[in-house]
Amino acid sequence: MDKKKLLLLSAALLIAVTTAFAARTVFSGGAAAPMAAAVPVKPVGPKVLVAKQALPTGTIITADSVSFQDWPAELVQDAYFIDGQADMSKLLGTVVRYPVTAGQPLTQGALVSPGDRGFLAAALGPGMRAITIPVSDTSGVGGFVFPGDRVDLVLTQSVKTGDGSQDLKAAETFLRNLRVLATDQATSSEVVEGKSVVKSSRTVTLEVTPRIAEKISVAESVGQLSLSLRPLADNQADFERVLASGELKVPEGASKEQEDMLLRQAMSHPIEGATTFATGGDVSRFQPSRYVPPSATPAPGPMMAPPSGPGAPPVAASAPRGPIVRVTRGKVTTDEAAGK
Repeated sequence: MDKKKLLLLSAALLIAVTTAFAARTVFSGGAAAPMAAAVPVKPVGPKVLVAKQALPTGTIITADSVSFQDWPAELVQDAYFIDGQADMSKLLGTVVRYPVTAGQPLTQGALVSPGDRGFLAAALGPGMRAITIPVSDTSGVGGFVFPGDRVDLVLTQSVKTGDGSQDLKAAETFLRNLRVLATDQATSSEVVEGKSVVKSSRTVTLEVTPRIAEKISVAESVGQLSLSLRPLADNQADFERVLASGELKVPEGASKEQEDMLLRQAMSHPIEGATTFATGGDVSRFQPSRYVPPSATPAPGPMMAPPSGPGAPPVAASAPRGPIVRVTRGKVTTDEAAGK
């Protein structure tokens, strides 16, 4: 091959390589441009107040039920609560006027503030009532009961027995899972430096059914009422009791999410029936442990032994005069006068 042809071949090869490189650059740049245009960067808007969980009507707003979350600027509305503008100290303790789903922004019209007309009525669930009972430092759990907590109600009373002995002391948990609506006239707890202030209350307002309201009114005239604070976690034992009693039906093949929803629904209502109790005999051997109706025990006489057994109070029987004979009939032993 002569020198002239070799030079032309080298020039052609250089032109081909340059053309290929230029074409690759053009095509790669053209593909990148549309892709960059297909993913536009949305402007970040302010943080708005949203529900962290489903909030049914009547829910009292607490610090763990809501949070601020980033929201697209073009979707922010004037009715939203904006981070840096909303006063959370005034929002805590307000009540949800209508249901709010999880992740949904809260609006100013969705909340009712304490002191507003109809506030307490908005806090009540459908078909529920509000009733207020007096409490003291001891019966009110030392002021550690706050609005939104759930409590059991304990009735302590003294019952006269039919045999004339000392009264029967008894305490009975007759209502469970009652929601606290307010302590004194406050429907929210006072927060200082992020901590709730513990204050002794003189009254507590509870959410109950109409029948439970009647029971509480009667119980106040029977004995002393005390609050027993329940844990924040759902009580699985109470849920199983509700299932066993037939009050709640769980469909066959229900998922774990459905069972959890039924659990929350069951645990959001007061529980009555199947009461538990303790008597003086459970605390001290010197106290009676059972109630004796007046008609169940006739008055002991000289020929009848007094009641015996655990918890039976001592009763002095008339001693027979003259010689006596000890007679045992079954489990009863008596001293009887010997015949002449």
